[in-house]
Amino acid sequence: MSNATITQKIPAAVKESEEIEKEVQPSLIDWKTIWKPLSVIVGGFIIFFWLPVDNSRFTGAVIESLALAKWYAQEHVILCLIPAFFIAGAIACFVSQAAVMKYLGANAKKVLAYGVASVSGSILAVCSCTILPLFAGIWKRGAGLGPAIAFLYSGPAINVLAIVLTARVLGLAIGIARAVGAIIFSIVIGLIMHFLFRKEEEAKAQAALHMPEPNVERPLWQNVIYFATMVFILIFATWGKPAEPTGLWHAIYSIKWLMTGLFAVILGVLLIVWFKVRAYKVGLAGAAVLVLALLFPREPLIAFSTGIIGLVWIITTTRGETENWFLSSWDFTKQIMPLLFAGVLVAGLLLGRPGSEGLISSKWVSGLVGGNSLWANLFASVAGAFMYFATLTEVPILQGLLGSGMGQGPALALLLAGPALSLPNMLVIRSVLGTKKTIAYITLVVIMATISGMIFGHFFR
Repeated sequence: MSNATITQKIPAAVKESEEIEKEVQPSLIDWKTIWKPLSVIVGGFIIFFWLPVDNSRFTGAVIESLALAKWYAQEHVILCLIPAFFIAGAIACFVSQAAVMKYLGANAKKVLAYGVASVSGSILAVCSCTILPLFAGIWKRGAGLGPAIAFLYSGPAINVLAIVLTARVLGLAIGIARAVGAIIFSIVIGLIMHFLFRKEEEAKAQAALHMPEPNVERPLWQNVIYFATMVFILIFATWGKPAEPTGLWHAIYSIKWLMTGLFAVILGVLLIVWFKVRAYKVGLAGAAVLVLALLFPREPLIAFSTGIIGLVWIITTTRGETENWFLSSWDFTKQIMPLLFAGVLVAGLLLGRPGSEGLISSKWVSGLVGGNSLWANLFASVAGAFMYFATLTEVPILQGLLGSGMGQGPALALLLAGPALSLPNMLVIRSVLGTKKTIAYITLVVIMATISGMIFGHFFR
């Protein structure tokens, strides 16, 4: 073959080789990684493109959403959630996993486990969001699913003050029905959840058998006093103003900040004696709180917020277990707070604040919950599950709905589903338990609330 022929064939071969390489070479575009962010961008564009800013109901709903978030930040974050985060962090840090599993684990005696869970939840008198850090804390330390769920439901649902207020405002019958229903719910839902996910619970129980004995830093009685002090701070700081200016509840309300301060002093002493915190640090923080409390007696949030800042300073500048306490509390804060505020914004957009309107009109709700049909009770349960109720706010809301024609059965259904669930609450539960367990829990609450409402509505019209 001549050199001229070879010279002519080389470019053709090179061109053919390049074409084959193009066919074999994989595409640089990986649609599996692109479609999710692309969908978000396109979806966001479509939403903003068609945003009905000229619609008065929509703009009003946006304002309600922001107003609800502002109200939530003012009334619940400082007084409820931050103390709850510190308690949850302390549970994760100072309560041994073996101890939690002994009393609340899958191997614990059912009467003991569910009794402890329901009683522990009922003494807190908190809303569906404030219970979440505490629930996440005991779940992280190895509590069984059933007792953990019983605790999660009982905290906001078995609220003694709310039940008494329900009986006084809405009637003795519905007050008793709420109390009995909530106690039964916490245990039954916990048992059903344990049964539904029994294979996972059995695996957890087997793992618990091989756990070593924990190294106890301090005696049990010290931990009990330490946790009781923080719980009492939470209870008194969040004690709501009663409707009537008389009686025991008002008497406690009148001294709530005095009692909060007293238990804060006890906590300071415990930090010095048991946690080796320098006394001057506690003294400086306490002096700052006292000065601000005297300067702004009508603005207790200023002094309370200063106390929280002081506590953070104290435990982060003391080496050892107090640093671990802060880091555990911070982990719960990072996990829960963004989801809570996202849920509050959505709930405010859809339903507005108590007494106000969101995208969904209250007339539509009241028109759908009259009588005692299956649909009325189911709708009340579902609506209550997605609404956000701060502690005690469900009572005046129900009073207004009953005046608008709501049936007694749907009212009870909403009372049993509403305080224990909310959209923010659901988002956080999913991040802790996963989608499957969260859906099962929500479904059980809605079904049992619906059935209870129908039974109650049959006898009380």
